[in-house]
Amino acid sequence: MWNRELETISRKDLEALQTKKLKTAMEAAAKTTYYSGVFRENGIDPAKITTLDHLKDLPFATKNDLRLSYPDGMVAVPRSEIVRMHASSGTTGKSTVIFYTMNDINAWADLLARSMVATGTTRDDVFQNMMGYGLFTGGLGLHYGAERLGCMVIPSASGNSIRQIQLMQDFGTTVIHITPSYALHLVEEIRNRGIDPRGLKVKKAYLGAEPYSEATRDKIQDQWDMEAYNSYGLSELNGPGVAFDCAHRCGMHLWEDCYYMEVINPETGERLPEGEEGELVLTHLNREAMPMLRYRTRDLTRVIPEPCKCGRTHRRIERIKGRTDDMFIIGGVNVFPSQIETVLMDVPEVGNNYQIVLEREGGLDRIHIKVELRSEMFQGDLRDLDRLKKRIVEQLRSLIVVTARIELLEPGSLPPSTGKAVRVVDNRKI
Repeated sequence: MWNRELETISRKDLEALQTKKLKTAMEAAAKTTYYSGVFRENGIDPAKITTLDHLKDLPFATKNDLRLSYPDGMVAVPRSEIVRMHASSGTTGKSTVIFYTMNDINAWADLLARSMVATGTTRDDVFQNMMGYGLFTGGLGLHYGAERLGCMVIPSASGNSIRQIQLMQDFGTTVIHITPSYALHLVEEIRNRGIDPRGLKVKKAYLGAEPYSEATRDKIQDQWDMEAYNSYGLSELNGPGVAFDCAHRCGMHLWEDCYYMEVINPETGERLPEGEEGELVLTHLNREAMPMLRYRTRDLTRVIPEPCKCGRTHRRIERIKGRTDDMFIIGGVNVFPSQIETVLMDVPEVGNNYQIVLEREGGLDRIHIKVELRSEMFQGDLRDLDRLKKRIVEQLRSLIVVTARIELLEPGSLPPSTGKAVRVVDNRKI
């Protein structure tokens, strides 16, 4: 899967390739209900978007546009050509849905295999995938990439630490795909069972699905005695594999034969010079089922202008600093405060104030929600409060797929809001 010609292509030839692919992407976009409407409303002739610089004449696409085009307003091919869909939750509970043709799946698998090769993984490795499967893109993306590379794949999914450890021991796992928080939790579980993690054969970890610091990566590498690699992706642009560390681990190569990137000022939308930090905007150049033009990722980063020692000419981006919106991630799941508020405010017994506290316990992210109840709720049977707590937990879990710890409080227990409410307190240190 090492394509020297493509991965070390000159900037001139790479831009020519991007321009050629942009034409195909524009033709596909024009077939969709969403983009045909965008072009018409903005007086844009897609046939005249013939250079990469012309892209700046197109409006940005956002996650809200995906919601508005739900379920298939961005689809460019007949339903008979779609072989898979993935989805992620949104602020109102409505999913943003992504579709794939077989060519899209194969191209995605190739991209992940390329990414793994860039880190030094080979067909002789045993790959244990500890990410969630299902509608989430993270698990299946690396799974298909590892199979394309020829690794033996163990699709263990997330959780069940005892089984994870047993699989690593029995089958000699050498590469894992895992969230950073679970990596820290799992190494403690390994030690608690009297096992030296350094005695396992695991030599490499691909980290993703949640933000983390360089200090966390260092801690993971030290405790496991292995190398940890950053990966970047988002469901709207296929999933993992948009950018990936190479063996030098000094910034993630964004695969520019598939994605055209811009970095913009998140306030003004203006393009920023190379090297300045801003919001990453991506155009997918290589997808049939669902074209995506100038998508605002809300992720903050910068392009690293210096060439990489590995010789690859696809530019690198720094680790994602944060997001321009208020989304937070718990255990690899995207959660918006407004989702939680929607559930809480729909419960008759809940008062008007609540607070979301994000914590780290035993290496895992936890969400603790403090909820004020109406005063009359504290005048009855304590068993009623226990039932209410369980009901809130279940309603939240059905929407955000995360189990929260609920603390029921009397009115006035939380600081009153005199301006903009501080709904989220992040006590995690990663």
